[in-house]
Amino acid sequence: MKTLAKAFTSLLILMSVITLSVSAQTAQIQYMNEPGKANLNQFEAPKTTDVEFTGLQVRVGGDFALQFQGFTQTNSGDSLAEISPNFNLPTANLNFDVQLADGMRMHLRTYLSSRHHSEAYVKGGYMQIDKLDFISEGFASDLMDVLRIRVGMDEYNYGDTHFRRSDNAAAIYNPFVGNYLMDSFSTEPFMEVSMLNNGIIAVLGATNGRLNQSVAATDDGIALYGKVGYDSQINEDLRVRLTGSFYNSTDKGTRDYLYHGDRAGGRYYGIDDGRGDFSPRINTGYAYQTAFQINPFVKFQGLEFFGVFEMASNGDDAVGGSFTQLGAEALYRFGNNEDFYVGGRFNSVTGEFTDATPTYEVSRINVGGGWFLTDNVLTKLEYVSQTYGGDYTTGSALEGAEFSGLMLEAVISF
Repeated sequence: MKTLAKAFTSLLILMSVITLSVSAQTAQIQYMNEPGKANLNQFEAPKTTDVEFTGLQVRVGGDFALQFQGFTQTNSGDSLAEISPNFNLPTANLNFDVQLADGMRMHLRTYLSSRHHSEAYVKGGYMQIDKLDFISEGFASDLMDVLRIRVGMDEYNYGDTHFRRSDNAAAIYNPFVGNYLMDSFSTEPFMEVSMLNNGIIAVLGATNGRLNQSVAATDDGIALYGKVGYDSQINEDLRVRLTGSFYNSTDKGTRDYLYHGDRAGGRYYGIDDGRGDFSPRINTGYAYQTAFQINPFVKFQGLEFFGVFEMASNGDDAVGGSFTQLGAEALYRFGNNEDFYVGGRFNSVTGEFTDATPTYEVSRINVGGGWFLTDNVLTKLEYVSQTYGGDYTTGSALEGAEFSGLMLEAVISF
């Protein structure tokens, strides 16, 4: 009852903010993807804007998500906890987007309620600079027509899966309920420079690789990341995007949170795979690592495909170990303004935690669909099945383990 009361308290806070800030909500912010169906599949925020700067503007937004889960789970020894159909703890976000100057904006997100923390806490934020007019009007304008600077303590732009994932309650861009098994997402201090020019995408950035900050002399590591790609609307019916990303962290105490930086917790509740609130995703556990991710995206009329090929290898060659992730989504959007969609996702991870450990295998299938009741309200229904295999699970609770069932999710984002 206490967690449910906290969730409803968070919802009341969110509703109060909405009521008290109607004028703030109408503010338009430059170079931003506002949440809602209109900005599906936009990935990086646009480098062009038709919003005129008229002074400081504050946009208040929020997200709310609630799921009804009906799963069963089992293993070879029939030793997993029994779970029954019921509602999950509702999750909520509070978002502030502020136009600070012409071509300069700030984003701040607070988790009002999440699976791992039922209390409110700041997820993170960043400042984005698309113009240098705060130095002097028109300063380096030719250069800034194609360049963008982002700096903050928030998620960084490695790979494309983080654009389609559920960020606690912000789940309107995710066509399914869960995120990918190897969920490359973290909130760390970062700085990155992007070039966005006629469909060409290039990103180079750096972070210290830490979720929890420290000034200890032993914590002087760094992680470099980047992305190159091309995104083009070929014609009215066809859009094609292809990107490749890299990530490399050093051995200087970064702790490397690339695959376990989401403090909100996993979406599927009660799965007994040893990860607790963060089940059922996969963390490589490497103290430092090198990772690559390739993402094709194709949309032809109502048909949509998104793919993932990712490899992560242990930076400690003496210990070794590597994982490979495969993912493929196929959707068909239909109806007036493509308000409905059906589709499926396949996701698998195979690899070794070290060269000395047996192979670990996990695979998941999602089949379902969704309905945008409005541009800012989405309902999803899916069937999900996840299985564990490989010699690594032999003799453990994961031997022959699997879970499956139906999930219904309601999402509001504005």
